Amino acid sequence: MSQTDTAGERNIYLEDVPLEEAQARLQAALEACGRWAPLPGERVPLEKALGRVTAEPVWAVISSPHYHAAAMDGYAVRASDTLGATLTRPLRLAVPAQAIPVNTGMPLPEETNAVIMIEQVQPVGDAAITIREPVAPWQHVRQMGEDMVATELVLPANHVLRPVDLGAAAGCGHTDVLVRRRPRVALLPTGSELVAPGEIPRPGQVIEYNSLVIGAQIQQAGATYTRWPVVPDDATMIQEAIREAAADHDLVLVLSGSSAGSKDFTARAVREAGKLLVHGVAVRPGHPVIMGIVDKTPVIGVPGYPVSAALTGEIFIRPLLCQWIGLPVPRANRLTATLTHKLVSPTGDDDFVRVTVGQVGDRTLATPLGRGAGVITSLVRADGLLYIPRFSEGLDAGSEVEVLLYRSPDEIARTVVVVGSHDPMLDLLGQFLAVRFPGYRLASANVGSLGGLVAQKRGEAHLSGTHLLDPDTGEYNVSYIRRTLGDKPVHVVTFAHREQGLIVAPGNPQGIESLDDLARVEYVNRQRGAGTRVLLDYELAQRGIDPADVRGYDHEEYTHLTVAAAVASGRADCGMGIRGAAVALKLDFIFVAHERFDLVIPASYVDLPMIQHVLALLSDNEFRAVVAAQPGYDVSAMGQRVKV
Repeated sequence: MSQTDTAGERNIYLEDVPLEEAQARLQAALEACGRWAPLPGERVPLEKALGRVTAEPVWAVISSPHYHAAAMDGYAVRASDTLGATLTRPLRLAVPAQAIPVNTGMPLPEETNAVIMIEQVQPVGDAAITIREPVAPWQHVRQMGEDMVATELVLPANHVLRPVDLGAAAGCGHTDVLVRRRPRVALLPTGSELVAPGEIPRPGQVIEYNSLVIGAQIQQAGATYTRWPVVPDDATMIQEAIREAAADHDLVLVLSGSSAGSKDFTARAVREAGKLLVHGVAVRPGHPVIMGIVDKTPVIGVPGYPVSAALTGEIFIRPLLCQWIGLPVPRANRLTATLTHKLVSPTGDDDFVRVTVGQVGDRTLATPLGRGAGVITSLVRADGLLYIPRFSEGLDAGSEVEVLLYRSPDEIARTVVVVGSHDPMLDLLGQFLAVRFPGYRLASANVGSLGGLVAQKRGEAHLSGTHLLDPDTGEYNVSYIRRTLGDKPVHVVTFAHREQGLIVAPGNPQGIESLDDLARVEYVNRQRGAGTRVLLDYELAQRGIDPADVRGYDHEEYTHLTVAAAVASGRADCGMGIRGAAVALKLDFIFVAHERFDLVIPASYVDLPMIQHVLALLSDNEFRAVVAAQPGYDVSAMGQRVKV
């Protein structure tokens, strides 16, 4: 199966190894090198031990407390001397012969075995007190060893130290503790195209941030890392860097350079420096993972696409670090949800799909996010991960699925699920919601105006954004709501009026003046069912233009910003979108129409606290002012109810 990969030739995956087999190969190699067991311990002061993992049990050196101690302010007595005291026949005790004054924490005087609270005595001069009820032996006394007894087990091995654990260790006589040494990980970013964060990349250059993501995962797992300077695409330099890092680190991660490209030298470097175990694992995303051993140190080649890199960290790197620290891999919260969209999965791979999760009515819904391996924002927006095992062709909409949560179930329950048309100001609404009402959040899926109404019909959204023009009446949204939702009661509230128009390159080099020019330029469209697409079709019909004559009519994007990005990159000469998207990417804008963007809310959800919070924001002066300041927005009707 091995293939040559000399300079200038294109590498081919060594194998397409199933996930379980790849993990087993790595474990077998670690065992053969004596590197599979938890790392040895190091002794650290208690004040620096928080979050560390105990490498041995902690036994009590002394008892706590190590003497009988008064638990209250009052008088130490022999319990037998208090017998007979009643409310009607108080008993007098001599001070200090029978009752000795004590404060909380003081050692109990010899021959005493109880404390009477000061609130329960009546002084009789300086030499006596009276009491009106007896006390039991050891009442209000912390007996020696009540907390911990010398030689008792206080903390087990492989235990993550919490603040209270540090107090317990100190209280039983320790000043330091033996903890697992933190695994040392070397991060080797490779690639001549990489530039540091903060630099403006030129075409062909890429900002290197995978080391930030993987480094944070390493720290989160309880390990430390050293980041190498970027190693250029040179096989010899990569091999030398791996050897140097392997000499004094427990794990070497080579970032990028793991696919089958002509400049991906990691597999060759590992094979020549040590032993190549795996090149290519049957997982999506993350297929081109490399595993090997160099000088008894494991080396993992991490794919360059950010989603693949992050998933490699979760599947392969974190379990290894937890193993060395002596901990099980943290178990994520799981819940059962209903899948809102059909998922097609590659049959030969274990497939990991990022999803948003929301609780709408009595159902918990999981909605798949963009699946591109380079779409790191899908990880930012993801609420959880859906696992589809290999040899499955996918899942149908409506399937019951188990989701591994990135967020707590409480966060999911406080999430406003927005499905429908895209508007950047909905993101701003979500920001205000999180600040004004802590604990609440907004998660949106951009499926177009009509798709949002269909989601409402299926009970899959708390609210939907829509801007659908009825060509017969010139009215927005109402006829579509009636036609799609029938008699289902809903509240329709205006969010804003917006300017729609043609987004064109700076300076308008094609000389586009109106929609009449679309037949001679390259266009980028919105998806079927989007309000912008409906507006375009209406305007084309008004002008007698056949959509078939518009080059790029079938080139679809799902947001205003991605339309603008297509124009900015030169993939299209123009596209229909809102003015704000053009301004955001420094493009020109040709006005076409004003439109009304409404929020559709099922009547059964209007009284939910989260929806009331959203409606309150529509009357919030600061929120309205911020939206009004955006190019192309009019908020004069924001929050007004629309009759349906």
